[in-house]
Amino acid sequence: MHKIDITKSAGKFIKRLPPKQYRQVVGTILSLRENPTPHDSAQLKGSPEFQRADIGEYRIVYRCDKETVYIAVVG
Repeated sequence: MHKIDITKSAGKFIKRLPPKQYRQVVGTILSLRENPTPHDSAQLKGSPEFQRADIGEYRIVYRCDKETVYIAVVG
């Protein structure tokens, strides 16, 4: 299982979400611990080391290595 590392700006954005969207985003982030490359994720064009996962109207931009998933942006 991977560790999660969230940037300060992504953490602030998540804290300001309404309760329903908060649960959706946090649930997706926690699922990235077990499977950092889910079937609905895609590589970002122009930044091949980053991937994105979409949750409704929100997007999580992240990268991962052998031990950690780094959450860069949520928006």
